[in-house]
Amino acid sequence: MPIKLIADSGATKCEWCLLQNGRKKTIHTQGISPYFLSAEQITELLSKELLSKLKNVTVDEVFFYGTGLSNPDNVKILKKVLKQAFPKAKIEVNHDLLAAARSLCGNQKGIACILGTGTNSAYYNGKNIVKNSPGLGYVLGDEGSGAYLGKKVLQYYLYRTFDEELQSRFEKRFPGITAPEILDNVYKKPLANRYLASYAIFLAENRGHYMIENIIEDGLNDFFFTHLYKYRETWTLPVNFVGSIAFGFKDVLKDLCNSYELELGKVIKAPMQGLIDYHR
Repeated sequence: MPIKLIADSGATKCEWCLLQNGRKKTIHTQGISPYFLSAEQITELLSKELLSKLKNVTVDEVFFYGTGLSNPDNVKILKKVLKQAFPKAKIEVNHDLLAAARSLCGNQKGIACILGTGTNSAYYNGKNIVKNSPGLGYVLGDEGSGAYLGKKVLQYYLYRTFDEELQSRFEKRFPGITAPEILDNVYKKPLANRYLASYAIFLAENRGHYMIENIIEDGLNDFFFTHLYKYRETWTLPVNFVGSIAFGFKDVLKDLCNSYELELGKVIKAPMQGLIDYHR
């Protein structure tokens, strides 16, 4: 059997899984995005964090899925780097939305959605992504994402929309936080999307309060209305989700699917196990 290496990468971290003789070995490295790292930096990262843990292994096939790989130039860069690292291997490089679709749907038709720090969605015909509602990033879009929900939490806190109980809980959960510090992180520092998404945890920790439930339901409903409504296939095929937000609030997704008379498919936290099943 060929030795396969599967990678699922975001901008911050990358999970690698080596499939060899029916066994799997998992390795974690820094995230690999050609938007943030040069070819030289990716080469160095692979050498230090991955290849050193794969000594005496000749990989036959590499399947790399990652962020920023809907851009053909980025695909070329990554293919070249991976070919240098694994000269004898067949290399396949795809974007994270195809990873979600293959993991969730396998070889079946379906709607595949990512609900994590950011969001994305597609109609998948069992082989390829056929339709994709455009992702506009956390400033203009990403409805239902961790960043979108975290932004609502901060708005409610800073505008003092939260009742006294939630204001107090927020201040205990994030002691010493100030409005100037929040604005500095959002408008001046890098990776504001991740910063915003870090506040979505407040929603998960305070379930049951009507204001919290409203934020979650409204945020996820915005995703349904803005994206899922765009696919005619949504009404006839299972709607599947992957990502931390989807997994954390799957009860709300179930309720929304019921109210819209949609079929809820799989809801999983991460795509790797589904990718292993697909490539086996």
